[in-house]
Amino acid sequence: MEIRVLQYFLAIAREQSIIRAAESLHLSQPTLSTQIKNMEEELGKQLLIRGSKGSRKVTLTEEGMILRKRAEEILNLVKKTESEIISSDNVVIGDIYIGAGETDSMRLLAKAAGRLKKLYPGIHYHISSGNAVFVMEQLDKGLIDFGIIFGTPDSGKYDALKLPSKDIWGVLMRRDSPLAQKEAISSEDLFNQPLLISQQEADGGRLSQWMKRHLSELDVIMTYNLLFNASLFVEEGLGYAVCLDGIINTSGDSKLCFRPLSPAIETEMYMIWKRYQVFSKPAEKFLMMMQENVNVI
Repeated sequence: MEIRVLQYFLAIAREQSIIRAAESLHLSQPTLSTQIKNMEEELGKQLLIRGSKGSRKVTLTEEGMILRKRAEEILNLVKKTESEIISSDNVVIGDIYIGAGETDSMRLLAKAAGRLKKLYPGIHYHISSGNAVFVMEQLDKGLIDFGIIFGTPDSGKYDALKLPSKDIWGVLMRRDSPLAQKEAISSEDLFNQPLLISQQEADGGRLSQWMKRHLSELDVIMTYNLLFNASLFVEEGLGYAVCLDGIINTSGDSKLCFRPLSPAIETEMYMIWKRYQVFSKPAEKFLMMMQENVNVI
């Protein structure tokens, strides 16, 4: 299976048309159709469902959808590898890929990136947001260099740098909410309230232990992946979002406020990378800068 043909296949998946894909690739339609037919024969699976003569639209089969996902990952990895090889000389130019959840601790990485940018202006950063599962999947597949996660990482798979900051759990709410009058929020305060919680916590975590109840016993009206989106629902009065501090700005004329949990829950943060990983020069310089910053703080 050739990289070039994977690119052809993704063009068809994007355009949902062999004719339009051929035009975008500057190929003839018969040439493109032959390439895809050959790939289907090589795999022994049908990848596309061709429309009738009156319809030029094509759709992906189940196997086609699997190939689309894997092809995107393969091409991203190829692009990353090419970038690393090009930047493998003494000139530090290239890309750094980081996966992270929403956390105020990203300020530490931003400061390191800022210092590094002054020394090596040819470095570029790519941030992918997601929960710990997403971050570790991206890391395991080689699509990112570093990941930021909550909690102690698996030392058998990853090397780690413990970040000096800790994230504090609490509740994001409207300033005119009844619970906004309290300085801290207890588990009893939340028992009968409409709650918005992170998808990661919905699978069971420290929050459930702190509440001393299974989350199925609570009025969880929404799970979220990105807190900013959830904060819009909180602002409209749908409920209380249990989340980490420092992600949503609650200062000034914001309608929202944050109250910490009591007893407090603090989460340690780690920057992780695959064990025995060979870094590109930009990634190597970034890691050194992060280690310097952590040791200084």
